[in-house]
Amino acid sequence: MSTYRFDRLLAPRAVAFVGAGSREGSVGRSVLSNLMRAGYPGRILPVHPTEGEIEGFPAAPRLSALPTVPDLVVIAVPPSHVPDVVDEAGRIGAAAAIILTAGLGTGPEDPGPRARRAARAHGLRLLGPNSAGLCVPGRKLDASLFAHAPSAGDLALISQSGTVAAAIAEWASRRGVGFSAVMALGSAMDVDASDCLDHFAADIRTRAILLCLDRVEDARRFMSAARAAARAKPVVVLRAGRRRPDAPAASDFAVTHTGALARPDAVYAAAFRRAGLLAVQDLDEMFAAIETLGRQRPFPGKRLSILTNGLGIGLLAADRLADRDGILARNPQGNPVNLGMDAGGPAFAQALEPLLTDEDSDAVLAIHVPTIRSDARAVATAIAETVTQARKGQSRKKPVFAVSLGEAETVRETFAGAGIPQFSTDTEAIEGFLHLVRYREAQDDLMRTPDSLPRDFSPDTERARRIVSDALRQGASWLDPIAVGELLEAYCIPAVPLILAPDIDAAAAAAWPLIAGGQAVALKVVSPDIVHKSDIGGVHLDLTSEADVREAARSILARARRERPDARVTGFAVQPMVRRGRRRELIAGLAEDPVFGPVVVFGRGGTAVEVIDDRALGLPPLDLILARDLIARTRVARRLDAYRDVPAADLAAIALTLVKIAQLSADLPQVRELDINPLLADETGVLALDARVRIGRVPQSRYGERDRRGGGHPGFAIRPYPVEWVRMLNLKDRTVWVRPVRPEDEELFRVFFENLDPESLRLRFFGPVRAFSHAFLARLTQLDYARAIAFVAVEIGSDGRERMLGAVRLHADANNDSGEYAIGVGQDARGTGLAFALMRLMIDWARSEGIGRVEGTVLSENRPMLAVCRRLGFTQKRDPDDPGVMKVRLDLSEPREAQGRP
Repeated sequence: MSTYRFDRLLAPRAVAFVGAGSREGSVGRSVLSNLMRAGYPGRILPVHPTEGEIEGFPAAPRLSALPTVPDLVVIAVPPSHVPDVVDEAGRIGAAAAIILTAGLGTGPEDPGPRARRAARAHGLRLLGPNSAGLCVPGRKLDASLFAHAPSAGDLALISQSGTVAAAIAEWASRRGVGFSAVMALGSAMDVDASDCLDHFAADIRTRAILLCLDRVEDARRFMSAARAAARAKPVVVLRAGRRRPDAPAASDFAVTHTGALARPDAVYAAAFRRAGLLAVQDLDEMFAAIETLGRQRPFPGKRLSILTNGLGIGLLAADRLADRDGILARNPQGNPVNLGMDAGGPAFAQALEPLLTDEDSDAVLAIHVPTIRSDARAVATAIAETVTQARKGQSRKKPVFAVSLGEAETVRETFAGAGIPQFSTDTEAIEGFLHLVRYREAQDDLMRTPDSLPRDFSPDTERARRIVSDALRQGASWLDPIAVGELLEAYCIPAVPLILAPDIDAAAAAAWPLIAGGQAVALKVVSPDIVHKSDIGGVHLDLTSEADVREAARSILARARRERPDARVTGFAVQPMVRRGRRRELIAGLAEDPVFGPVVVFGRGGTAVEVIDDRALGLPPLDLILARDLIARTRVARRLDAYRDVPAADLAAIALTLVKIAQLSADLPQVRELDINPLLADETGVLALDARVRIGRVPQSRYGERDRRGGGHPGFAIRPYPVEWVRMLNLKDRTVWVRPVRPEDEELFRVFFENLDPESLRLRFFGPVRAFSHAFLARLTQLDYARAIAFVAVEIGSDGRERMLGAVRLHADANNDSGEYAIGVGQDARGTGLAFALMRLMIDWARSEGIGRVEGTVLSENRPMLAVCRRLGFTQKRDPDDPGVMKVRLDLSEPREAQGRP
């Protein structure tokens, strides 16, 4: 339901309390007391079956007897009573309810699911159960169990845990950090983290979002909301329970190395990184982030100058910065700048002034250690006054961070008044500085344009699907080695050829041509029940005669019968021996996480891969930038560079292999695990030496009916590229291809816009456009296909290059109620019917997504576009605020026949 009725949840005109009796210390009474203490200006409406008055307010016996309909109902009654209260709240027209009660259960007839069904029937939003409430300080709304009411500010706090929310609110109240809202979600039966991210991403009163959670229920909704929010403002996330032993994990059920490496904490970290969230590990890091975000906006750059009255403490800060991959600014007088132990306020002010204007640094950290000759309050005042004076009239205000060891309340207040984040230790300050640096880097990463994939990468998906479906029809859960090789070949992943031999004699016969040609061979056991062949001695290398092969085969069978008597041995795989030489042993593959679905795994390979545990995970789909980032996050990445006389490995080939694996997952949901170990890499490329593929029926979509209408893997947490929407259109004088936009289309769009005449640009953008920046074009080409679509029409030249003719875009709101469109068509494609065809395709997509209506804004003078809208059935209405603009709208609940024909 997303942000539906959030306006009345967070800004209620009247609040009703069910369960706030006269008993002191009861849950409901505590929340009522907090609301009164906050000075809530709306109506307070207690409900109690026997008491006529509570805290001076007249009480009604039931919700339906209230004199006015409350927007918000606070529920603190026994679990068995909750469904009836929720149903009554919905029937009288309340918008939302907070369920403080815990222990509602999860079974179909337990109070929890019954309450949810009752709320859904009336469109009532539920916060909880087991919620600690919510606070909106700017509206004097404190319907929470917190000890102290948070002060007003511009940070939004969303927490599944009430105690974590209370801890953060308590810390912030002592530091003078305020919130736009604090929401304790509890069990999140209805309102969840995704809904809150959607709301606060668009909230102009919120500058940054703090998110505390231990689980994600709907990964696709969460990733879509998180990616949208992170593009709008900083989002810091703290996950509790990263090491919970009872958490379900792919590694609990995995039998391949890649599956065992995909532990829940690593998958969550990969998801947060992909969404652009700033992940912190504990409350200390969260407090550092809050102190920073509460007083300092994100800034460009990452070079830090350190000013201190002690060289030792300054060097400790510099060491911490280097340990965390930060950059120490170059400074002619040295960095850290040491003023000496006796330095007081004037010395700090004098040294700080040039650092604030120094173009070789991006931020300043001032560290003061109080001594008998250096007063902390005087130094804090000098720093605050110097920063305040320097920032007057400046458009770009250089960030300043402060550390005052042995801090006093007056010192904190002085720094807070000047908008300077202040920390207790140098470590906290460095973390605070790096939070903003990492946020900026994450934003840059989100906006990077990937390279185009090689044109010769065209996987044979039909062949791959036949391989998997044939194996499933035979009841197999693992592909046999021949099928694995064919599957890798279908996706252009080089692999060592092999011959499948059913018995000892066949193995010797298969090995003979290779041995006769001067090659040694490798012999491997083939069994659907033995995944790790080396565990039972199932791999023999460097065999140079038929006798060696026969002896190795007999040894493998004997050990398999002894150690795995239940295993079915179906034969042997014979391969030419591949010498490792200077090749690096890597691992690459797929695992399946119970929350986020398929994940791509990359790291250092070999038999000890799980012991070494050098791996990185990424959520598919991948592009080449994401694949390179995945590689860079491993320790083995350093061994891929050149060293001594060993040339650098072909990084492009490794990255492309990861993209191919991600594409395989998108095309073949039946592939549940894939393990290439080792994947050998050197300067010539990559080679799969051994691989295993586990298959199964297509997993049921966890994302409901809307997902089933789309294509791609039903378990992907990130909606994959919608290849099923590629079309060929026959226009009046030409044939064009129309396809969804890809991130690498940025250059295509830049050339198109640069070739448009000024009048066309004005009609498209409602004003003159002089330049097309990377950030501008990235927003047009880097899409979340769960919320937006853009179709580009192209002609294919004789050289195989695409030339853009036009494009249409639709972006849906968070509730999927409506979508706003924009369209642009080049001069040479006008009058061909392209605009009409693009609009029809966009409308078809909106209808398939269940979007209720399509809306747009058109200049009144743009008669051709208005004519297209009229033919398609759009209503047209002049904008009352701007007579030069027409608002067009198409209700998609109307029959398709009423919406125009080409």
